[in-house]
Amino acid sequence: MTQPIRSIAFAAAATLACPAFAAIPLQACDAPSFATVLHAAPATLEARAIWLDRRLATWPGSASVGRFRLYHSPTGAIEATAGARVRGAAGSLALTLHTDAVPGPAAQRFKYVGAGPVLAVADADLPRIAALHREQLVLVRESEDGTVLAATRLQAAGALDDLYAAAQDISDLGATPRAGRTGFSLWAPTAQQAAVCVYAKGTGRAHAIYALNADTRTGTWSADVNADLSGHYYTYVVDVVADGTGLVRNRVTDPYSVSLTTDSQRSYIADLDAPALKPKGWDAHRAPDTVKTPADMTVYELHVRDFSRDDASVPALKRGKYGAFGEANSNGMRHLKMLARAGLTDIHLLPVYDIASVPEQSCARPVPKGAADSADQQALVMKTAYTDCYNWGYDPYHYNAPEGSYASDPADGARRIVELREMVMHLHRAGLRVGMDVVYNHTFAAGQQEKSVLDRIVPGYYHRLDEAGKVTQSTCCDNTATENAMMAKLMIDSSVLWAQHYRMDSFRFDLMGHQPRAAMERLQAAVNKATGRHVQLIGEGWNFGEVANGARFVQASQLSLNGSGIGTFSDRTRDAVRGGGAGDSGDAVIKQQGYINGLVYDANALAGTRPRSDLLRAADLVRVGLAGTLRSYPLPNFDGVTRKLEEMDYGGQPAGYASAPGETVNYVENHDNQTLYDANALKLPLTTSTANRARVQVLGLATTAFSQGVAYFHAGAEILRSKSLDRNSFNSGDWFNRIDWTYRTNHFGTGLPPAPDNAKDWPLFAPLLASPALRPAPADIAFTRDAFRDLLAIRGSSTLFRLRTADEVAQRLRFFNVGPQQEPTVIAAHLDGRGYAGAGFNGIRYFINVDKVGHVVTDDASRGKRLRLHPVHAAAAAGDTRAAQARFDAATGGFSIPPRTAVVFVED
Repeated sequence: MTQPIRSIAFAAAATLACPAFAAIPLQACDAPSFATVLHAAPATLEARAIWLDRRLATWPGSASVGRFRLYHSPTGAIEATAGARVRGAAGSLALTLHTDAVPGPAAQRFKYVGAGPVLAVADADLPRIAALHREQLVLVRESEDGTVLAATRLQAAGALDDLYAAAQDISDLGATPRAGRTGFSLWAPTAQQAAVCVYAKGTGRAHAIYALNADTRTGTWSADVNADLSGHYYTYVVDVVADGTGLVRNRVTDPYSVSLTTDSQRSYIADLDAPALKPKGWDAHRAPDTVKTPADMTVYELHVRDFSRDDASVPALKRGKYGAFGEANSNGMRHLKMLARAGLTDIHLLPVYDIASVPEQSCARPVPKGAADSADQQALVMKTAYTDCYNWGYDPYHYNAPEGSYASDPADGARRIVELREMVMHLHRAGLRVGMDVVYNHTFAAGQQEKSVLDRIVPGYYHRLDEAGKVTQSTCCDNTATENAMMAKLMIDSSVLWAQHYRMDSFRFDLMGHQPRAAMERLQAAVNKATGRHVQLIGEGWNFGEVANGARFVQASQLSLNGSGIGTFSDRTRDAVRGGGAGDSGDAVIKQQGYINGLVYDANALAGTRPRSDLLRAADLVRVGLAGTLRSYPLPNFDGVTRKLEEMDYGGQPAGYASAPGETVNYVENHDNQTLYDANALKLPLTTSTANRARVQVLGLATTAFSQGVAYFHAGAEILRSKSLDRNSFNSGDWFNRIDWTYRTNHFGTGLPPAPDNAKDWPLFAPLLASPALRPAPADIAFTRDAFRDLLAIRGSSTLFRLRTADEVAQRLRFFNVGPQQEPTVIAAHLDGRGYAGAGFNGIRYFINVDKVGHVVTDDASRGKRLRLHPVHAAAAAGDTRAAQARFDAATGGFSIPPRTAVVFVED
């Protein structure tokens, strides 16, 4: 056991050799700054060389002439200026040119690295390398007299992963309280010394500091304290060499924190299995057994604060909090339970881990007002955008801890744990499984910034670096490197924690294409093993940035995940349905119409005349989504040629990319970009009535409801949610992210959207926002809500909408009204239910007529069949009474489909 320290002591046999520094004093726990520079660095060098493993390094672009030396300094004092000798180093090693092949694993991992000399550490020096990684290392190419020809730092991940491969098996990183003791374990292989500060409360001074001992095998620093410290708080103090800073003493929270105090100033010590942290009934309660395979998932994406912030039926102190989900009779919970009864299976919560960008106390609450097309509202919102109570949450601070701003008391580390669990339990009891949005592809901060956690413990390791050693930011922020072993471990350990201790039923991975497929597959196996059940994984498989096209590894991207069982969001049908793309601006946001909002058949004022082939092509892309975006599915194309979906073109990529329906996530709206209502407000002709705008909204939702694969809906899409045309509301405050569960308004026309992402299009937006004709009436909202409820019920009524395999889709889904002579405004399909478990019917025919007029489409295979409207359409409480006007003529096989209507017929 470890006692409070007065001097740093290291176990002799199993510890790293340490420079003779003074022990970290208790005063360091409460130092005025989060970082104390012990020895300032004289200069900053780029890191253009790369360690391939513990022995080999390469220097892309370097000449091979001269000699190579590896200089080191425990204080970060090296100066290596071309034309002069190295100064400030404590010593150096000679490196030799390596002329043999680079070992296969290293060659594959660093395949993206440019050509340059490969250098080797001498065998005699290898035992020193681990200790030297705790110092500043500078690789120098020098002349025979020692004059510097060129110098660079080295990117260390390859060496650290090789040296400390055993760290991947550590099971107790973080604080682990048990009866009579508390263990602390921190992976910090480059630290020179480390200690843990313990505090009785979230405020006040530390009452003890304990030395951490370093293990040569794993690179971890650990201590056992002879007391159960549950309910206490802690921080680590680590001495590390940081580029551009020098030797610095960082006071930092734990990357494995399970909870924190207000604004994440201190980590909280807790055993998540402790009875005091479990709501009543937690252990006994179970999630609804509604999802047997991924294709059964019908998901509703929801933000915790959006859900209840404006719901007057929720007690004021619970609005915007986890606790609101326990108000069973609130307007919001009644709405969710209605959707669950209809067939919704899952709630996916936008990030609920600890968020760096929302103050957890005293956050600003602006109260905007102004005309429908005024800039005043957004101006007020933007004044406090970084200090208000709102953010989507894609700013990860601590991956394993619940967000405190949603808790009743952010100062109490226990409350956020208990209340998040209560929220999950309430949703489960409402008939809804719970998933969460996770963002392991970047952190909020890196380097020596205050809210940088990982980089202040192991500088330069956890983030993906470019050729000069700078952190890449293609994701928007500081990209993490999940190809590095311990970043992948953090991601996997974190996901296991959420699945095991918070009963998360599924995960949505933000920008998953920036992560290796192999890491995601290990994660899938780990969460399944930990929970004893299958935990569904879906994510954004976009292919871009420094990892694009497999540049660094096989990505967890759309085109690379086939056969994995992991789902990715499909943009194929999304873009065809909505029109245009997410990056459109200027006239394109209006004139690029989509399949449901007038492409060719109902042109708006800016669209001009477009060829019929554009509409035909869009119709085929809608069919791609309805068929699950499956590579192998054969579709008769509009040109008369039958092609597998992988043979169809989508912007230079194959339209079909999945190997099973569960690998596709179908959607037409989520938190990103303009809502569907807003997109339609831009693209539908201005003369379109609000009643017809509601019908168009339902058509878009129907394309998702009828698609094979995961169905994914954005909260409020079913009540015409508007963000006043905001294309990126991540930081647009409460004002532009409202939802009205009383169904009186959709908040269209509540001011021009925030300037940062929208000002360039204000001249186009202003007249639309000012128009009363574009604001739906409560009756329009109610119609959309009820029609969506019916779509859920229809999807849930038959497993034919949720086929399991590509072979089943190929055998049972048949499109008609296809080819050159089709009526392109009508999608028509047959699902064969004969002999299929859960089908409910011998067959289903579904139709989506997007046109302003009715159409008759004929299916020769339906002649003589006995078909009737789906029971949901025929019910007295049907949401869309127009669907009941659809007719089937058995003699001709003709189906008469009313305008702007989604209709389903069944065969008994």
